[in-house]
Amino acid sequence: MIACPNCSHENMAGSAFCVECGVALLAADALTTLKMEGEQSAGAAGHRPSPPANSVPGADTWVTLHLLDSGLMLPLGTRNEFTIGRVAAGQPMMPDVDLTPYQAYSNGVSRLHAAIRRGVSDIVLTDLESANGTFVNGRRLRANEECPLANGDVVAFGGLKIQVLLRAT
Repeated sequence: MIACPNCSHENMAGSAFCVECGVALLAADALTTLKMEGEQSAGAAGHRPSPPANSVPGADTWVTLHLLDSGLMLPLGTRNEFTIGRVAAGQPMMPDVDLTPYQAYSNGVSRLHAAIRRGVSDIVLTDLESANGTFVNGRRLRANEECPLANGDVVAFGGLKIQVLLRAT
């Protein structure tokens, strides 16, 4: 477990952000590659194994972002909506999920790139007019288009690929 330096909430090992207050838990130079339990390396054909149902860690999280390049897991808190993007100097608005430590700038992630929202019966992703696009399983979303997500979907924010792991409700 990792104790948040801001609110003292106990977060799962490998968490990059506190699920309660959103503060970054790991410095960019302290990141290590983590392997999901039961995960196998991509085969020669580049096939990734499907995630198991209910593979989201943490009892309070409904969505976890699995960064495919590093293997890092970013469990998100109990709020119903999160903005995703990167931080830039002098930027007045900050995203709820800051992907800056994960080469967001070099991968073309916009400052406010997308939003993920939990509704009554579905979970949707919306592109927030990003410069380099948001893709779900290879399909580009139009700006402000809501796209339903399923457990295991691969989302690309520009060139940064993330697998979305959803907790079954």
